[in-house]
Order: sequence, then C-alpha cells, then structure tokens
Amino acid sequence: MKYLASLTTVFFTIITIFNNSYANPNSWSYEWPNTDFSQHSVEFSEIISGGPPKDGIPPIDNPTFIKISKITNINNSAPLITININNESRAYPLSILIWHEIVNDKVAGIPITITFCPLCNSAIVFDRRIDNKILDFGTTGKLRNSDLIMWDRQTESWWQQFMGKAIVGEMTGKTLTIIPARIESFASFKKRTNNDAMILVANIPNSRNYGKNPYVGYDSGQPFLYNGETPKDIKPLERVISLASRDQAWSISLLRKKQRIITKDGVVIKWLAGQNSALDTKYIKDGKDVGNITDSKNGKDVIYFIDFAFAFHAFKPNMPIYTINNMIK
Repeated sequence: MKYLASLTTVFFTIITIFNNSYANPNSWSYEWPNTDFSQHSVEFSEIISGGPPKDGIPPIDNPTFIKISKITNINNSAPLITININNESRAYPLSILIWHEIVNDKVAGIPITITFCPLCNSAIVFDRRIDNKILDFGTTGKLRNSDLIMWDRQTESWWQQFMGKAIVGEMTGKTLTIIPARIESFASFKKRTNNDAMILVANIPNSRNYGKNPYVGYDSGQPFLYNGETPKDIKPLERVISLASRDQAWSISLLRKKQRIITKDGVVIKWLAGQNSALDTKYIKDGKDVGNITDSKNGKDVIYFIDFAFAFHAFKPNMPIYTINNMIK
C-alpha cells in the first residue's frame, strides 16, 4: 500500500507540473473557443486535467429506460441514484454512471441532469433550468479538488459538480437547483416503488464494460489527483453524509454505531445494510457493503449527500465531520 501511495504521489507531481504549465485560458481556448475566460470565481491554477478531453467521458443525452418489472440482470445490492418527481420514479445504476458521469434527462416535464463523480463519490441531481435557459451538460475533462467540472453547451461555462455552481464563463456565480435523490440498492428501490418505475439501461450495451469498476480498490486507497489537506480523525476515502446546508457531516461508521439513526433539525438519517460499493472490486456486484442511507423529514425525502471525507473537507474546510472518535455527546 505504501508503494502504491508513493507511485500515486509521483504521478500526481508529474501531472501537477504538466497542468500548471497549461492552467491558463491561452492554452484552454483552443479547445474552448466560446468560453468566456475573463469571468471566473476560482484561480485557474486550482483546475487541472483529469486526462480525457472535452466529453472524453461521454454524457448520455438520449437515455433509454425499461420498466423495473422487466429487469433481470441487476442484483439486489446494486447501487442506484433514484428520484421521484411528481410520482414519476426513475433509477440510474452507478454501473452505467461510472462510465458516463452525466445523464441529461427530463422527468415529469422537468429537465434534469444526473451526475456522478467517482473520484469524490459525489452523486447529485440538478434541475437544468436557469435564467430562462435549459442547459445540457457534458464533462470538461478537468478537475478541481478531484471533483468533476461540467460544462454547459449553451454558454460553454464550466460548473463545479460538487457545488452545482458555475466557476468559469458567462454563468459564473450561478447555482443550479438540487433535486432530492437517493443513493440506494436495487432491492430498496423495488420495495418502495411500483412496476411502472423506470430504470436506465445502456443505449449500446457493449460500448463500455458496464458492471465493471474502472477504479478497482479506489475507496480503500488514497484520493486521486488531489494534493490538498485531508480531514482529521477519518480516512480520506471514508464516506460521509451531509444535508443540504452542508454545515456538518457524519461518517458512515458513526451512523452504523449510533444505532443506525441520527436526528438533526427534524431530519431522520438512517443506515441499513445491503448496497455494494461501486468503487471497490473489479465487478460492482462483488463490492463491499456500504449500506443504504435514507434522509427524511415528516416522511418526505430531503436533499442529502454521500461523499468521500476528503472531498467534503476540500469544499467545506471549516465544517466539522463527526466520527466515532469525536462523536456528538
């Protein structure tokens, strides 16, 4: 593990040197001629290349779904991002999202984008409407704090996925509306929905190694392409739960120990076993059990996030992370 960590450090150093020499609009403008680089809310030096070019990780723009009752090839513990809008339920398997990171969709007449950043374990659903525009999102191939930077095709502005905020371009400072979603197992989704619920399937099944994890062992290692500070009292790649305000977070291990329930401002956070990690073993179906998290207030879903501890700390450095070692009295 120490040898692997040292290789990661060397690789990061090489990538950082390479990126720093190109972290400016003069080099980016060849690929992004329509992005207004005069407007930005972060230092360009904070943005690095993750390797792929613009949309090198291709978003899904015309998603295909089938009814949950027709599904025969998904195991019960498979991880999904699920939503319910005006009683219309849909699920997006991480086995597909891990290869595409973004799905542009419309549910109950509302244009949404479903996003997943594997490096931060950040799964967020956004409303794509802003300033009388409907935006379509793709991947820039760039990272900040190891988190996906998206771009919209209408203005070619760049957006930080973790915050849903535009950081470069015409839309700088704008923030997308987050839609409540769950990260849950296929069994959990089936149990609480009807047979009309829809689940995303691959448009071209053999175009990617769907079901395989391209980040084998990642959530037991170290953050990739991240050289920032890591939080105390917790491993950087342990999952933490936070609510919409993101003014504090709780570790999964604390939630397990604290009788699997935490209550905060009327929100009840529960943990139940039965969901595979998408970032553990070669095949997602064999991944370790990271469990299901549900957050509700008066029986209704609320906005919550399950991220790696280092990512929460990177974007919310002054906010506490409660663990078994410093648990709330």
